[in-house]
Amino acid sequence: RKMSIRTPPRLLELAGRSLLRDEALAISTLEELPTELFPPLFMEAFSRRHCEALKLMVQAWPFLRLPLGSLMKRPCPETFQAVLDGLDALLTHGVRLSFWMVWSEAMARRCLPNAMMNRKPVQDCPRMRGQQPLTVFIDLCLKNRTLDEYFTCLFLWVKQREGLVHLCCKKLKMLGMLLHNIRNILKTVSLDCIQEVEVNCNWTLPVLAEFTPYLGQMRNLRKLVLSDIDSRYISPEQKKEFVTQFTSQFLKLCYLQKLYMNSVSFLEGHLDQLLSCLKTSLNILAITNCVLLESDLKHLSKYPSIGQLKTLDLSGTRLANFSLVPLQVLLEKVAATLEYLDLDDCGIVDSQVNAILPALSRCFELTTFSFRGNPISMATLENLLCHTIRLNNLCLELYPAPRESYDVRGIVCRSRFAQLGAELMGRVRALREPERILFCTDYCPQCGNRSLYDLEVDRCCC
Repeated sequence: RKMSIRTPPRLLELAGRSLLRDEALAISTLEELPTELFPPLFMEAFSRRHCEALKLMVQAWPFLRLPLGSLMKRPCPETFQAVLDGLDALLTHGVRLSFWMVWSEAMARRCLPNAMMNRKPVQDCPRMRGQQPLTVFIDLCLKNRTLDEYFTCLFLWVKQREGLVHLCCKKLKMLGMLLHNIRNILKTVSLDCIQEVEVNCNWTLPVLAEFTPYLGQMRNLRKLVLSDIDSRYISPEQKKEFVTQFTSQFLKLCYLQKLYMNSVSFLEGHLDQLLSCLKTSLNILAITNCVLLESDLKHLSKYPSIGQLKTLDLSGTRLANFSLVPLQVLLEKVAATLEYLDLDDCGIVDSQVNAILPALSRCFELTTFSFRGNPISMATLENLLCHTIRLNNLCLELYPAPRESYDVRGIVCRSRFAQLGAELMGRVRALREPERILFCTDYCPQCGNRSLYDLEVDRCCC
């Protein structure tokens, strides 16, 4: 039987464990404790629930930041309260704290012992002007109807120390919580600190409209992800009013760079209203699984905010029966910057493809191109491949299986797909040397997966 090899504990960890065996001794030696021993000793005290030692270590903490993100994966009420008690002891005695409590995984990774030895402050919070003695960094992911006991305890603790503690949330995900409960949280968090927001709560458009005043206060927002907003069962007049309330908030978002809209039904006929309110040039625009009008597609190419895109994702948004000339104009506009283009499952057919080929062939910065799920023929697919010859930066290409791979019932014939895949790979190799190229079928109704033909293995994979 194979033996698992575990990494032996570092000398500093062993020293911390040894010291904590006598908690009274550990407490009495804190003032003489070498700085480099604090992080491993703190983690050891936290995991082994030495609450009194924790409380005093917080008061003697020598670094600018106190990272709790990874430690709070397995918290217990006693150790968490010990940390808060340690902070209270300092705040009560009027000590102006020189560190930040970090409850954020991304920031915690930057607070490892070596990084913490650097005493130069890093201004990660737009609100930090030295008014509050303590800043608590936190990333919030609201999955449940109510907060867990630790978040509830933290928010109550912060609220009771208003003016002394600044709660900085840079990333906020709302994945199921009721808006009423979200409101209470947003009243505690400094909204202009938030830089990334994801909303995926199956809201209706009227509920989204209730949230929009908070969105407008997130003036440092860089990234917005909005999913599953239902605008059915409301009158056209109400829809127009609610859309105006939502889009007008973008006039206040002067730093927005990434916008993701997935299954957002109110965009149909209103995309120009949103685009006209964008104050910055976007790097990423994703409009996925949405319903658009042909006029919406035309508006995409007209606004300056879209002219420097690095990522354009329209996957799942049906473009069948549309003229793709507006998409051609857009691709021409962003050809110098576009790196990622996803047109999966847009329903694009043979007669539409030619419109975008000249512009596509000039997107020289493109590294990823995905065109799966579009019902095009072998001849059109070969023509498409010819127009990507000069795109030397392409690292990943995903194309649909040619229409000839399917029988009259729309079911893929695997032997035919393998044959056509081999032919396409041979012609690709004759033209250029691609890094990674895959030909993919539609989703299987039984297993929900796509079959693919992979150049690297030169065969069909299911």
